[in-house]
Amino acid sequence: MTEEDVAVLAERIALLSKKARDELAQTIDEIGARHGGVYQLSPEENAAVEEGLAQADRGEFASEKEVDAVLRKPWH
Repeated sequence: MTEEDVAVLAERIALLSKKARDELAQTIDEIGARHGGVYQLSPEENAAVEEGLAQADRGEFASEKEVDAVLRKPWH
């Protein structure tokens, strides 16, 4: 991609709505993560990780039966 291509894309991006620019930024982050970049957790993903860590700190773990049920589900 040339500098001219980048300039044209920047002009096109400037014409997008804020919602579309936000979506584009998220997509770029996802592409970067797949190609060796660092994946940035969304606020929802971060909250889920924090909750899981808090549960572990409290000693709250899934039972063997619960783990077995999840592992036996078919992957779709």
